[in-house]
Amino acid sequence: MNTEATTTMSQRISDFDAGLLMTLDAMLKDKNVTHAAARLNITQSALSARLTRLRQLLNDPLFIPAASGRGMIATPHAAALEPELARLLERFNDFINTAHLFDPATSKRIFRIAATDNPAAILAPDLVPLFQDRAPLAKIAFTLPDKARIAEHLENGEVDLFVGAAEDAAADLIGQTLFQEEFVTAQRRGHPRGSTAMTLDEFCDADHLLISTSGGHFSGMIDDALAEAGRERRVSVSIQSYALAPLVLSSTDCICTLPRRFLQRFEDTLDLFAPPLPLSIFSMNVFWHPRMRTDPAHIWLRKLVMEIAKATIW
Repeated sequence: MNTEATTTMSQRISDFDAGLLMTLDAMLKDKNVTHAAARLNITQSALSARLTRLRQLLNDPLFIPAASGRGMIATPHAAALEPELARLLERFNDFINTAHLFDPATSKRIFRIAATDNPAAILAPDLVPLFQDRAPLAKIAFTLPDKARIAEHLENGEVDLFVGAAEDAAADLIGQTLFQEEFVTAQRRGHPRGSTAMTLDEFCDADHLLISTSGGHFSGMIDDALAEAGRERRVSVSIQSYALAPLVLSSTDCICTLPRRFLQRFEDTLDLFAPPLPLSIFSMNVFWHPRMRTDPAHIWLRKLVMEIAKATIW
């Protein structure tokens, strides 16, 4: 489109305002000047002035007196505009309200939470049904975070929230602690070791399952803690997914040390024990970009995540 045509189109658009569009909509609905003026809460003379302006802009009479002398009849041009006008006003209303109002019951917004396997496995089972109950038309996605670019993704809106450790977040993000977490050790019900408290010798002699989020590794922070005590363990299985851990544990004699909130969901098939060595409690946090601080939809999502985090404290 050339510059002259673009300028002409811009001028034509600027000639319209919301009042003219609302007047056309009211006249199409009521086919009566008196009733349309009452609908818009303006005088009949004001409505007539707007109607005159619309006729000039659209180069069409739009409405002519009915033969019966009661009300008006829309011209073919006015009738053809009606469905498009309805869509335009609906979109205009959405545009006005989106930034200031948020109704979870009617919103179709898509929310995205970046979280590694561990916090996602802890939060999602309770968050998703509550989200669907309160925002039945909205959508929620859990994605794996690109930690090197998470601040960028939060800033440009590709991600709404990031759930992770404090050291994984940039300094300019807003953060809040979701919960404090501790590690427990799990084995399958009926494990040949028995169900008594686990000794450090039993722990080191057992076959261990390790979650390697980057894939294929056979050592981690527990091995570092054992090394400080001059001990080591045998990690015979490495997997990349938390969701797979309970399935492997229930069908093998491996043991695994993972966050309590995750493992407690599987106590019907697993026995849980305090690890026989000191392991630090860690914090799980949620982060967002400052530009989303006052967004009503974002505030709603943050409160929902915090509600679930508090509910998962056992």
